Amino acid sequence: MNQIDILLPFGLPPEDLAKDLLRQCKSPALATLLARAKVLHTEELDPFSRALPHETWLAKKFLSPGFEPETSPPIAGAQLRQHGLQADSGTWFIVQPVHFHIARDHLVLTDPRQLNLPDEESRILFEAARPLFEEAGKTLVYGDAATWFVQADDWHGLRTATPDAACGHNIDIWMPKGDAELAWRKLQNEVQMHWHMHELNAQREARGAKMVNSLWLWGGSTVSHGAQASKTAPYSETFNLRGWTAALGAASTKDNSDCYAIDTILAQPRQGLVMIDALLTSSLASDWGSWLQIMEMLDTEWFTLYVSALQGGRLQRVNLILTNNTRLAEFSVSRNSLRKFWVKPNLNRLLP
Repeated sequence: MNQIDILLPFGLPPEDLAKDLLRQCKSPALATLLARAKVLHTEELDPFSRALPHETWLAKKFLSPGFEPETSPPIAGAQLRQHGLQADSGTWFIVQPVHFHIARDHLVLTDPRQLNLPDEESRILFEAARPLFEEAGKTLVYGDAATWFVQADDWHGLRTATPDAACGHNIDIWMPKGDAELAWRKLQNEVQMHWHMHELNAQREARGAKMVNSLWLWGGSTVSHGAQASKTAPYSETFNLRGWTAALGAASTKDNSDCYAIDTILAQPRQGLVMIDALLTSSLASDWGSWLQIMEMLDTEWFTLYVSALQGGRLQRVNLILTNNTRLAEFSVSRNSLRKFWVKPNLNRLLP
């Protein structure tokens, strides 16, 4: 492969902890790549943006170069197609079963990955919620355990937030905004009340699992937008796009189970994209001890191999796209620039 772009969400440590974390971080291969790379681009984003920096970067690459995170990426149409669902027209949103937990004086969205909601339980909750959507004149469609869809043509102006952008925060700030926000909140409250007394949630609570006590609405788009997105992948191959991001590179995404096999990736021609999402869960939970452990694991099992591939000529260029929740930085290192042996490896470029 001539070039690989590596997207590493939360590869940048948080500003207030960056110096302390980097003093403890043992990542010599990444330090070599960064120290000898050219800085392509850095950007600060609004901390109240409705999509995280890596989500915004992906939306600009695959959906619209002019995308701005005033709302979540318009991904519902593409994800409908990815699930093999047929929709000829209309505005659709993603609906995710979620858990809200109570903080001191507000509700907080828990990382949906922590729900561990199996398909059979999700279908039970879906069937309980569907009549409420029908009463509101909305069509609810099942995609998978974590992904449902609703057609809501009259909600097209709603500004929504991705679950990861809202995760860990007061939900009032991140709830849908716009002319239809009251209609959504009314329907959301009805589902919440219905699920609160549901036997399934009593069973989940009894075994120590989190209750599924609400829904998260986001990703609104038209079906035609989804069809266009699936045809405009800018890469010859993509690897490890999972969840909603898999719909972005649907035409070129390789089997995710093999995403860390460098031979598989380098065997592809032209330009590829790999997303390494291993830091997402620990970062959203502010578990920085785990963040350090994972960074060191990635260095051994990932970045060391890419240094070797550059040095051996199997790869001509690596672009690194690193983010946290408010910042994005892009670096480019070529085979020639890697030969700058006089530049001492360091992680200083991860500092704000």
